[in-house]
Amino acid sequence: MPQKPPSFKMSLSFKNRTMAYFYSQIEQQQRILQCIRSVLPETLAKQVRHCLIRDKKLLVYTDSAAWASQLRFYNSTMLAAIAPLTRAPVEVMQIKIMAGQTGLILGPKRKAKIPSTEKIEVIRNHSLTVSDNQLRLALLRLSTTLERLSSKT
Repeated sequence: MPQKPPSFKMSLSFKNRTMAYFYSQIEQQQRILQCIRSVLPETLAKQVRHCLIRDKKLLVYTDSAAWASQLRFYNSTMLAAIAPLTRAPVEVMQIKIMAGQTGLILGPKRKAKIPSTEKIEVIRNHSLTVSDNQLRLALLRLSTTLERLSSKT
C-alpha cells in the first residue's frame, strides 16, 4: 500500500508575530496617508506618495522640490490631522523627495559635448601665451582633461 505524502502547510498559515507587525505598520502608514490626503487640496494630495511616523516625526514623501515647498505650507494642518491616529504626539514634519531614490528617470541622460581636437589644441596653445600663471595652469589642466575625455569616446 503506497504511503500518503506528508501534508504541507503554507508558511503564511503559521502564526508569525514578525509578519503581523509588518502588516500592522503598512496599515498604519496607509491610514496616515489617507488622512493626510483628505486634508490637502486635491492637486497636492495627488503628489503625496508615502507617509510614515518615525521618532515623533512625520515623514512625507513626494516627487519634486516644487511640491515639497507647497506641502510645507500645510505643516500644522497635516500634524493636526494625524494626531488622533498616533499614540505619541508627533512634533515635527519632514518632507522628503524620492525621485532619485526610485530610479525614476526624468529625462534623457545628458552627455557632455567634447570639443574637437583642433579646439583643444587652440586652448593649449593659448594657455602658453597667457601671462597670469594661475590662468595658464587652469587652461593647461582643461586642455589635458578634454584631450583625455576625447580619447575615451
